[in-house]
Parts: sequence; C-alpha cells; structure tokens
Amino acid sequence: MEEEITFTVPIRPDMELEVTRVASSVAEAMRLGKDKIDEIKLALIEACLNAFEHSKSKEKKVHIKIKMTDDRLEIIVRDYGVGFDPSKVKEPKIEEKLKSPRKRGWGLKIMRSLMDSVVINSHKGGTKIIMTKRR
Repeated sequence: MEEEITFTVPIRPDMELEVTRVASSVAEAMRLGKDKIDEIKLALIEACLNAFEHSKSKEKKVHIKIKMTDDRLEIIVRDYGVGFDPSKVKEPKIEEKLKSPRKRGWGLKIMRSLMDSVVINSHKGGTKIIMTKRR
C-alpha cells in the first residue's frame, strides 16, 4: 500500500525544521527506528537548505512529497529554480576544508551517506531530489 503527503513551504528561515517534523511523524508511524529517523531528518534538512540557498526560485517555495510504502520511505524535495549540474559538484576533501575559511559544501555527501538512495534530477527549470530510506 502506498500513501503520500504533499505540501509546499516558503523559503524562509527554519522552514526546513517544519519539514522534518512532518517526515519524522511519518517515519514514526512506519515504526522506523530512532537512528533511521535521525538520518532522514538530517538528510532532509540538507536537501531543503540546498533548495533554499541555491535554487534562486522566483516563486520562493519548495515542494515536498513524502511517500510511504510497506518497505520504504521516499522523500522528494523539488524547487523550480535555476538548476545545476550534479556531476560538476566536487566532493569535498576534509584536508582542504580544514584549511579553508569556507567549511560548507557537504550537503550532497551527507545526503548520500545517510539515505539508502539519492537521485538528483536538475535542469534549467529546477531541481528534484529523491531520497529513499528502506525499512
């Protein structure tokens, strides 16, 4: 059985925390463990912050879809901004980041390390990140 929740949030400070509250409630209802729920929340915060900070969306909104099935939780974070080429995002190197005044740039790596699957579809019309966590 598949169920889904769809909602839209404005690009405003701390809205990523509201999104995680919904995802956490869904994950709890699915009886996912605390560790998996924490991983989902952190990955979702990263996905939302990336959309908030980099999308340059004229509508200033991010669209969220949370799908529940018997064996997985899927979260889609979508913006209608400028898009980017995921293949051109360099994976950060800890040695370089420690020496750099800019310590940021870990979002995609964090998402990929915490979720079972992360698919990024991006083009000039926006970005869609599909993250999956299996039971």
